[in-house]
Amino acid sequence: MEFIKHLETDESFEFVVSDVLDKEVLVQEMEGCDMVFHLAANPDVKLGSSDTYVHLEQNVMATYNVLEAMRICGVKDIVFTSTSTVYGETEVIPTPEDHGPLEPISLYGSSKLACEALISAYCHTFDMHSVSFRFANVVGPRSTHGVIYDFVRKLKEDPGKLEILGSPPGTMKSYFFVSDCIDGMLHGVEHSDEKVEYLNLGSEDHISVQDIADTVCREMGLEGVTYRWTGGAGEGRGWKGDVKLMLLSIDKLKAMGWSPKYSSSESVAKTVRSLL
Repeated sequence: MEFIKHLETDESFEFVVSDVLDKEVLVQEMEGCDMVFHLAANPDVKLGSSDTYVHLEQNVMATYNVLEAMRICGVKDIVFTSTSTVYGETEVIPTPEDHGPLEPISLYGSSKLACEALISAYCHTFDMHSVSFRFANVVGPRSTHGVIYDFVRKLKEDPGKLEILGSPPGTMKSYFFVSDCIDGMLHGVEHSDEKVEYLNLGSEDHISVQDIADTVCREMGLEGVTYRWTGGAGEGRGWKGDVKLMLLSIDKLKAMGWSPKYSSSESVAKTVRSLL
């Protein structure tokens, strides 16, 4: 709640304390809306291996409720935050939006792909329009979870050693700064004219977990930190469902006139500084 406290006095802003699993409230609050930005989800990829229901309920059923409320209220435009994990493990790097078949390896990724399918079906059945953004790893101020957040927290507790999930050098993924994410989303929404649009959103490079650890230590002014790797799920992965290599092609958004300001390493460093 502290992240939206500065908006309390803004007359153009209204915050409703409720749950997207409550369809009746959604219908009530969505009346008269022009566009829905649907960002609600459970983003914990690791959780799917121990709780097989959570992503079905909090991602798929929540999205169904949002779409049903839109249908009932006659709202025609939805912007959806999807994920790079819908692609699964692919040898096509950078991965474009038209890559297929999509074979997610986590229940989180499968839930987001199911949401994309529901949105597509509603758009074609009820004459709606959607833009679904497949994100790389979004980082920046106000992070409350993720590898950078965890590394900073662990090193504050013990500056001499760092436990890292997986095996060296870890996975290799694209990270991009939250301001780039917001700019890219708004630009994509403004320039999209497809009934059902899919847009990759991320930086143009990737970085290993070991490089992230090195960056965090450097930004915190720490030297001689001992890294203790846990072994993880093999081939550098930290857990089952962890994608080993991820770099998205953002050519589609670039052709619309957008490009990110920060690289993966710059995004990681800026995030560390903001957390500190």
